[in-house]
Amino acid sequence: LIGDSISRGYTQVVRKELAGKANVHRAPANCGPTRTGLAKLDTWLGEGSWDVIHFNFGIHDRKTPIPDYTDRLAEILTRLEETDALVIWATTTPIPEDGTDGPEVAAGMEERSAAARSLMESEGVAVNDLAATIRPYLDELQNPQDVHFSHKGYEVLGEQVARSILEEWNRSR
Repeated sequence: LIGDSISRGYTQVVRKELAGKANVHRAPANCGPTRTGLAKLDTWLGEGSWDVIHFNFGIHDRKTPIPDYTDRLAEILTRLEETDALVIWATTTPIPEDGTDGPEVAAGMEERSAAARSLMESEGVAVNDLAATIRPYLDELQNPQDVHFSHKGYEVLGEQVARSILEEWNRSR
């Protein structure tokens, strides 16, 4: 798992859901924006052999110009595909309109997410739509004025990540 603090929040749930089926590892830090991803990706991947890489960059790129964001994502994707792992892209979970960034940034994140989805689909990368999974439950599962989630919110996300990994793995075999 490669991603920001949202992925950190659901990692333990994914481990529990995939126990006995997969060893689940996560990059040892909040992976931050795509700029950081490019700088640290080789360290995070190490010398390991990966079967599946589930990744996301987005929340920390909410103010990155879309062309820069998608160019960096394309570079990250190229590097991930070099591992010969099954690569799954996760959409960015919603940014609250009433949060500290305001509605303009939330709307801009939707544009970035659409651009990222377009890139992934054009490259044939599986998309795990975490935004669609959690959107119906935002009022009850997302912390007020915050991008983070309650324990139950991370359970919902983690269960979806595990389901997506298993479905894509079974489909690719």
